[in-house]
Amino acid sequence: MPQLRITDDLHVLLDVLPPAMAEAVRRANRSNDLLEIVLDLGRRPEARFVDTEIELSDQEVTQADIDLVVSRIGDFDADNRAGIERTLHRISCIRNRRGNVVGLTCRVGRAVYGTIDVIEDIVRAGKSILMLGRPGVGKTTMLREVARILAEGKPTDRVPNRRVVVVDTSNEIGGDGDIPHPAVGRARRMQVAAPSLQHEVMIEAVENHNPEVIVIDEIGRELEAAAARTIAERGVQLIGTAHGNTLDNILLNPTLSDLVGGIESVTLSDEEARRRGTQKTVLERRAPPTFDILIEIQERDRLLVHHDVAASVDAVLRGRPLQTELRIRDANGEISKEWVKVPGLAASRERPRHPREIEPQAPAAAPDAAAAPLSPGERGPFRPVRVYAYGVARNRIEESATRLRVPVYLTDEVGHADVILTVKNYYRKRPRLISDAERRGMPLYVLRANTMTQIENVLADIFGLSLEESDPYAAAMREAQDAIQKVVAGMRTIDLAPQSAEVRRMQHELARQANLISHSYGREPYRRVRIYRE
Repeated sequence: MPQLRITDDLHVLLDVLPPAMAEAVRRANRSNDLLEIVLDLGRRPEARFVDTEIELSDQEVTQADIDLVVSRIGDFDADNRAGIERTLHRISCIRNRRGNVVGLTCRVGRAVYGTIDVIEDIVRAGKSILMLGRPGVGKTTMLREVARILAEGKPTDRVPNRRVVVVDTSNEIGGDGDIPHPAVGRARRMQVAAPSLQHEVMIEAVENHNPEVIVIDEIGRELEAAAARTIAERGVQLIGTAHGNTLDNILLNPTLSDLVGGIESVTLSDEEARRRGTQKTVLERRAPPTFDILIEIQERDRLLVHHDVAASVDAVLRGRPLQTELRIRDANGEISKEWVKVPGLAASRERPRHPREIEPQAPAAAPDAAAAPLSPGERGPFRPVRVYAYGVARNRIEESATRLRVPVYLTDEVGHADVILTVKNYYRKRPRLISDAERRGMPLYVLRANTMTQIENVLADIFGLSLEESDPYAAAMREAQDAIQKVVAGMRTIDLAPQSAEVRRMQHELARQANLISHSYGREPYRRVRIYRE
């Protein structure tokens, strides 16, 4: 696979900085990792890279430094953003109460040719795509490349070019000035006078310019979400980004939830609530999603793809793990794909999980019909166990099975189950389903309460695990020891799962004893340890 080709015109951005600061950036010799340069009045200037920050001078930033930069760039728009003509760099300002500029964030804009090869097959399929990710992870860079790829087509492969219109609110996709940057290829660019008018320009693009594809960055307002639905309903492929890191974030955002179908509260019947193992009032998807596919950009070369947004939303709202595709591009440019399982929304609320904390899985399949449940004292390798939950929260069973790393499959048919889990309150009422199962001699486990602790104790009993083996602290230490062995064996770096501060301290100690380097990254409750060699 060809290597990525990066065009950043960094020298143009450095030329607008005070000479001493520009020279400090050049001496750092890390132009490919540079994210932004920050100038705040009365503070030392900083350069922020992918993994660290450095100070560019021992001297504090003066008003003269800020005025010099402002005089060398374009005018600030209503959203306090400016640019440098024919480049992709973005300069955002901070003003005081009198309107004077007292701070600048100079974001490096890059055209990375080849960055969407990891999802090019999805982009060319003609379906609407929503991209999510934290700031600085590369959403806009990928969006820019999508516009170019679709607008230029592939003449050698007889892939036709498409009519692409970019709605460029802050000139971040096509660059500053009236002439779009070459990075968008043959795509046409419509500028937006003010951020509050973005939704109007989106509709105008469809009505006036006959596009086949609309590309839009930063959908963040309710009117923009409504405009996106209107565009999708007209049969136009819509590719955009939104504020949020995961599908959960969009669902819990009342302004943007309509992008994935929206949610509403529904009251279930008593029997249906018992069958699902939930409360009578649950959340359900309100309408078909605006976007067909959702992509969570976890890292620049690590993406989680929801191929069916409607199915993913339904699974998340019911607290069930959902099957998604993880795509990773390694240092050699090779792309790997695997199916993974991520927790549902209800499970995530009980124990916050980082998007990277996912279990590799094969595509969903039922266990072998001949597999028998394990006896209480039998140990692994574990055979799958089918569980029918009666009045027990399904998401808690799935979460407990994930934490204990045991193969549990929930079934909706009691006749297909190996064991039944219920709680004491339901067991006392002796419903017909329970009585019939007892007469057939089916294993029945009765919980005192519908809690994670009770469920984990039962699963440990079924699979013959000791309580010590299911201890999360012990599991975290084992994970750190396994990572240390892999790094010593040659792996460059390994990220551990998010843990509490006390657990992270012990993981750092293990790395230190092995003469390895470790640092903590991220914000609570997703802060995690990274182990690597010098």
